[in-house]
Amino acid sequence: MKNQKGFTLIELMIVVAIIGILAAIAIPAYSKYQARAKVSAGLAEISALKTNFEDALNSGTTITALSDIGGVTPTANCDITYTTGQTGTLICTLKNAPAPVSGGVITLTRNASTGWACSTNTSIGTDYKPKGC
Repeated sequence: MKNQKGFTLIELMIVVAIIGILAAIAIPAYSKYQARAKVSAGLAEISALKTNFEDALNSGTTITALSDIGGVTPTANCDITYTTGQTGTLICTLKNAPAPVSGGVITLTRNASTGWACSTNTSIGTDYKPKGC
C-alpha cells in the first residue's frame, strides 16, 4: 500500500465549504462596519470645525467662507456646507458612502444656550448613527 501524500478531494471540499461559511458571516459584518465608519468620519470632520465657528462668532468675525473657520470642501468623506448666525449649522453630506448610508446628511446645529446638537436624515438608520448623535 502506498503512503498518501497531499489531501483528498473531500478534504479540500470541506475546507472550501468552511471558508464559504466564514465569508458569509464576515462580509455583512464588514459592510456594516464600513458604513458606520463613514458616518463617524463625516461627523468627526464637521465636529472639528465647531471650536473655530464659536471663536469666529464670539469675536464678531463674519464667516464668509468655510476656510474662515478652518474647513475645506469637499473632503474625503463630506461635502461640507454651513449657515451662520446664533443658530448656525455645520452640514456634512456624505459622499462615496456605502449603500446603507448613501445620501446621508449629518447636521450639527448650534444653540446659544444648550450648545451643539447632532442630527441625521432618514438615510442614516439608527444602527449607523454615532453615539454623539
